Amino acid sequence: MAGFALRRLLFAALVMWLVSTLVFAFLHLSPVAVERVVAGPRATPDTLERVRAGFGLDRPVPVQYAMFIGRLVGGDLGDSYVSGAPVAGLIADRLPTTLLLVFGAAVLWFAGGVAAGAVGAARARGPWDRAMSVFTLVGLSTPPFVAALVLLHVLSTRLGDAGLPFFEAGPPLQEHFLRRMILPWTALALLMAAAYTRLTRGALLDALGEDYVRTARAKGLTERRVVVRHGLRSALTPVVTQFGVDVGALIGSTVVTEKVFGLQGVGQLVTRSIATGDTPVVIGVTLTVTLFVIVANLLVDFAYSLLDPRVRPG
Repeated sequence: MAGFALRRLLFAALVMWLVSTLVFAFLHLSPVAVERVVAGPRATPDTLERVRAGFGLDRPVPVQYAMFIGRLVGGDLGDSYVSGAPVAGLIADRLPTTLLLVFGAAVLWFAGGVAAGAVGAARARGPWDRAMSVFTLVGLSTPPFVAALVLLHVLSTRLGDAGLPFFEAGPPLQEHFLRRMILPWTALALLMAAAYTRLTRGALLDALGEDYVRTARAKGLTERRVVVRHGLRSALTPVVTQFGVDVGALIGSTVVTEKVFGLQGVGQLVTRSIATGDTPVVIGVTLTVTLFVIVANLLVDFAYSLLDPRVRPG
């Protein structure tokens, strides 16, 4: 197990290095003139040259690459071209809101999707299964921003002051902020729950047709125990795989949901940075999202051994 963990960690470090190298190449191929963003369009040539020297852009590319990697290893993502603030600090201020949005929605879509898919598979071609098929079709056909706007209109306008405090400011984990997150969680979770319902149903139907499941039924076990303990445990392997990928990827793609509900998260930060040409912030968010995707996949790899002993490393 220790050897398996070491191999996965080394692979994760390699992926992070490759992404960092691609990001560095993007930085130098970008048409954005750093000195113009920092000093303004009316800056004199001397000012522009001083700005380039201040960012080390007048040095050879290999030296810049070595400095870039060295800063990343030390956790330094550089400074914003627009505000001059450390990029790590800007991301750290916005990251809790985005993480709360993603992980709160993830709990809803994973629990709801797996439960609905399991019931649909256990009662295949029954009324519940048909109802879940309709839900899956509607959920997969509805973009998150449409669900967000519908929920916002139906609940906030109808409930008024007695409803949820949608646009109140406040730090994460405060009671009114958590209440404010109910609709964003629901809007983000609807599409994913539909996908997980279909994925779980298909995987569980395949598992219930295996020989070991038929053996469990022949031993006289109840159908609920057969489905939950023998079928669902095996069926969760592809579901967990997809879950790890989705959670990591969503951290960098919640911009629409954040915009609709007025959440100041990473998505809003990167959108504003792209519009203003603030390349260090865009790069910092990219590397942060990459790190979360890598960590999520590492956790998935270790979860395999708990769900399916057949893939447990020796």
